[in-house]
Amino acid sequence: MMNKLRGRNLAHPGCLIGTTTGLVLGIVLAGILANLNVPLNADLLIWLGLTVVLGVIGWVSGSSLSSRFPALEEKGVDAGPDSPAG
Repeated sequence: MMNKLRGRNLAHPGCLIGTTTGLVLGIVLAGILANLNVPLNADLLIWLGLTVVLGVIGWVSGSSLSSRFPALEEKGVDAGPDSPAG
């Protein structure tokens, strides 16, 4: 599976995973904080902050992983100089 990701920028999938995790954890945490009578503005700011922070962490970790997995050369593929990359 990791061979298919070689040579690709993993920042976008990392951001997607981080943002999704932040949304789910933020909703759960906001529900817990709402039961503890924390003000709604504080709940929303915590939820938004958690979503943004985990999205940024996913973006940074994904882009740093991209340089560790250089593209593999494909065997038996002869591409001409005018052929599109694919």
